[in-house]
Amino acid sequence: MTAPLLQLRGIVKQFPGCLANDHVDLTIGQHQIHALLGENGAGKSTLVKIIYGVMKPDEGEIIWQGQPVVIQNPAHARRLGIGMVFQHLSLFEALTVADNIALGLNDAKDRIGLRERIIDVSKSYGLPVDPDRTVHDLSVGERQRIEIVRCLLQNPKLLIMDEPTSVLTPQEAETLFVTLRRLASEGCSILYISHKLEEVRALCEESTIMRLGKVVAHVKPKEKTARELAGIMISAELKPVADRRPPPETGKVRLSVDKLTLRAPSEFGTALKDISFQVRGGEVLGIAGIAGNGQGELMDALSGEMPAGRPETITLDDVAAGHMGPYQRRKLGGCFVPEERNGHGAVTTMSLAENAFLSAHLRGALVKLGLIDRNKTQDFAEKVIARFDVRTTGSKAMAKSLSGGNLQKFLVGREVMLEPSVLVVSQPTWGVDAGAAAAIHEAVLALAASGAAVVVISQDLDEIFSLADRIAVIAAGHLSEPVKVGEASLEKIGLLMGGVKAEQHHGETSHA
Repeated sequence: MTAPLLQLRGIVKQFPGCLANDHVDLTIGQHQIHALLGENGAGKSTLVKIIYGVMKPDEGEIIWQGQPVVIQNPAHARRLGIGMVFQHLSLFEALTVADNIALGLNDAKDRIGLRERIIDVSKSYGLPVDPDRTVHDLSVGERQRIEIVRCLLQNPKLLIMDEPTSVLTPQEAETLFVTLRRLASEGCSILYISHKLEEVRALCEESTIMRLGKVVAHVKPKEKTARELAGIMISAELKPVADRRPPPETGKVRLSVDKLTLRAPSEFGTALKDISFQVRGGEVLGIAGIAGNGQGELMDALSGEMPAGRPETITLDDVAAGHMGPYQRRKLGGCFVPEERNGHGAVTTMSLAENAFLSAHLRGALVKLGLIDRNKTQDFAEKVIARFDVRTTGSKAMAKSLSGGNLQKFLVGREVMLEPSVLVVSQPTWGVDAGAAAAIHEAVLALAASGAAVVVISQDLDEIFSLADRIAVIAAGHLSEPVKVGEASLEKIGLLMGGVKAEQHHGETSHA
């Protein structure tokens, strides 16, 4: 019998007020694709940080290729052959893609011909990156591609991947799966963390499921349904999101965009070209697309962070708002959840109550006589925490103390509970577990049902299809004509995301 590649025995890691890992055992075999599943806050991130040397366990033993080892730091982990793609990306924004990748390579000889190797590897893996671009000009999705390519250049024996398909079309995700299966067959084991349970079932041979810091099950994903896996993760039966039929077009137009054209905000940004759409009260418009095709610029234009030219270019409830900033648009009833939660959606060094105040002080009436009403602010934050089951010690907890998924629940909840007439949310469930995603989806649909107009910008096509009444695709700064969800196929939307024009796809289909 070949010894397992990695064994964890009795791993314990405790933080003040939180037992993140409670005597965790994990075994990853040679050539194996192994899923690590669990809710946000289940202890997955802590465990993989221990494997990668970012943290040291308080108790327990790590066995690497049959030998006990103490992993000192990430550089030591990389020397052993362990590579990791973090959910929260660890890149230097002022440096180029090539410079960032070079920093992750331990040996100087590995940097020889690096630029060409980056191009070759990124193309062969279906993860295009330009080695000469500066990271601060890239979207979150493009930054994640850099992390993946950086790991693959190290020829790891164990590759830890956290939500790697969140930036890919269905066609590109399948290409990545082919690559991962090839890597496994060639000797690289993969520890795969994803909240997309159907892709876990398609890709992974084994899985370890965690809940509240403990391992609660070892199962073969292919032998369970996605709903059964989710049920084990949350210790409850997951309720399906209610099917929605597109509402009759009788609601008032609450958000209108008319020929929005903007220059790229930087040399490497994406220009918006003649974008037009309307969203009625009670309706959800889904905007799909691969990262870096103008989603960030569109979000900035809709929220008021980037002026939209003519005042009439954007209207909120018939009021011209294209020239207005975020504060004025919020006064008109708009609320916004940006893609990047750390630093944009939330100030991580501030408490949840303080973060609640930042966007809710106007609609939530959290100011009295020019001063912050701290009691009302704390009460509002506590209501968000309770309604959206945010796992935290309370409203005074720092935003940085929350797991990514729990912070996302708080940020979406903060905006939804302000009962806006228009909600624009980008990547609402990025890095969020099945139970939390269901809660966010339910809240978004309930808001639409109350008469709000909702725009969901997402790279997750399952999410788009489950939420939207109509779907449009943004590619290279152009927005396709929205189509009713019942008339849209996964293949057609995926091709549009990849830059194939609708008429071209139609012609190819007809010819076939």
